[in-house]
Amino acid sequence: MADEEVVLLDLWVSPFAMRVRIALAEKGIHYESKEEDLNNKSPLLLKMNPVHKKIPVLIHNGKPVCESLTIVQYIDEVWKVKSPLLPSDPYKLAHARFWADYVDKKIFSIGRTACMSTGEVQEGARKELIECFKLLEAELGAKPYFGDETFGLVDIALIPVHCWFYAFKMFCNLNMAVECPKIVAWDKRCMKKESVSKTLVDQHKFYEFLLGLRKKHGVE
Repeated sequence: MADEEVVLLDLWVSPFAMRVRIALAEKGIHYESKEEDLNNKSPLLLKMNPVHKKIPVLIHNGKPVCESLTIVQYIDEVWKVKSPLLPSDPYKLAHARFWADYVDKKIFSIGRTACMSTGEVQEGARKELIECFKLLEAELGAKPYFGDETFGLVDIALIPVHCWFYAFKMFCNLNMAVECPKIVAWDKRCMKKESVSKTLVDQHKFYEFLLGLRKKHGVE
């Protein structure tokens, strides 16, 4: 597969793009990253994702694959030889997809609300976010990863939240180490993986990005 063309339409700060970068790194796939400006979307992005016009988009030999979790699963299907990301057992696969979907629908949207609001709205989001993390802690149990002994789909779906930890503390007084110690312990295990540590954005840099976003939207 050395002659294959792999391009990622990317955005440095996107947790969804981070998922794809981690999956590609786990598989050892060489690819070209093209950084997008979402205020001035490229003709290539509009062509490759005409429905949602969003990143990430993986372009494999000229064919686009959209939506981060779909892309991660596609990567695992195409490049099977190294570092399997999805379980082969049908039940375990369905279970992993359920929790990855839960993360997709809950964590980042609620986290954004918690960081981009004030007052009662922010407090409500903070409480809901903690509840979501508690559910994930219960699912994790005593396992090292959500995929048991194997770093996999659910771990990849959730681990970009690492970038938000400092922002959670600064914006909504959510100390992850106090409220969600199992998630923090899991996070530290994941961060020992080179594919993760070299991909994720520094927490303080991410906080500064959100701070600028709050000012832009007049959130005081």
